[in-house]
Amino acid sequence: MSAGERRKPASVGEVLAAVLARAGLTERVAQAGVIPAWPSLVGAQIAEVTDPVRLQGDGTLVVRVRSHAWMQELSLMERELLKALNGDPARPPVARLRWVAW
Repeated sequence: MSAGERRKPASVGEVLAAVLARAGLTERVAQAGVIPAWPSLVGAQIAEVTDPVRLQGDGTLVVRVRSHAWMQELSLMERELLKALNGDPARPPVARLRWVAW
């Protein structure tokens, strides 16, 4: 590019996407999309007693649960919940769920 030429400014989204790609974080960010989507993926009743707090490097989603009774119930539902969370083939799957007391 010569001194007189100007580059078109990149959008913030383009710059952020490039930074994430260079850092190798694109898939992790996509995978973490389950956290804000949690209520719509698991339903209102489960969302009311849970709070997804972090996604670990091995694909485990850590979820706080309001009571031990709910922890037990949700543990029994883990296979179905993972199916709901991993319904978007464009997003890397959550490998497992880890329940912790609130």
